Amino acid sequence: MKTVFHPTIKEVRLENILYALSDPVRLAVVQQLEERGEMTCGEFNCVGQRGKSTMTHHFKVLRDAGIIHTQVEGREHLTTLRRKELDTRFPGLLSSILNAASSLRATSTRARR
Repeated sequence: MKTVFHPTIKEVRLENILYALSDPVRLAVVQQLEERGEMTCGEFNCVGQRGKSTMTHHFKVLRDAGIIHTQVEGREHLTTLRRKELDTRFPGLLSSILNAASSLRATSTRARR
């Protein structure tokens, strides 16, 4: 089984989280994980719109920042959000970012109507 690097929660740095979530595709990945839980790479809505190598890069940035955990099982890559660990290390951070992103998305949707 292939092993994927994940930083320990003590190695996770705030600036790396903020950088990783500054990209709309990566933020969308985290929002989907928050809503749906564990997912395979092909289940994400944004995957069909982007190349495989681009999505691989996005997943690596999120993993290296300590936001997601990837488990390789055969040909499947199962991705989960490290929610509990992140909430312990940075209380309220992920909730604040996801709530702000949802509010902006709702406002943007209403403005387009």
